[in-house]
Amino acid sequence: MRVKTLPDMAPPLADCTQHTLNYQDGTRRVVYCTEVEVPFPDGQLIVSRTDLAGVITHANNAFVLMSGYELDELIGAPHHILRHPDMPRVAFAGLWETIGQGKKWHGYVKNLRKDGAFYWVYATVVPNIRDGKLVGYTSVRRKPSRSKIESSAALYVKLMADEGAAS
Repeated sequence: MRVKTLPDMAPPLADCTQHTLNYQDGTRRVVYCTEVEVPFPDGQLIVSRTDLAGVITHANNAFVLMSGYELDELIGAPHHILRHPDMPRVAFAGLWETIGQGKKWHGYVKNLRKDGAFYWVYATVVPNIRDGKLVGYTSVRRKPSRSKIESSAALYVKLMADEGAAS
């Protein structure tokens, strides 16, 4: 599958901040963030599958709705299309290290929607094994508790400050 090149986001109509994100694959992208939180819908699960490089190969309807992207924009795009600038790099480094060892990963993630708003998830990522071979990953996201969001957000502010100091 050919990986889509991610265009810079168009600025949303609401007040927003501009960020340039540098991804682990060497690409960069300009994104715009608002302070608008979209609540995770009760009773829903967001499900996606990726190949080994993190390129989206499947997205359920809840994922399409919460992300604000169309299905054809998501399929073939790197999963980091959803990366919010408030997420520390170390959080994703831990995810990739864990799933690269064939283990299940759990964590709280702040995702960026196409329109610049955000939403929080409690994510579980598992390796997909076919005929004894690792072929990709499945991620299932659930509604997180407000207390876990608050503690995760506070931790991420500290980790982002540590990353900034190390740069």
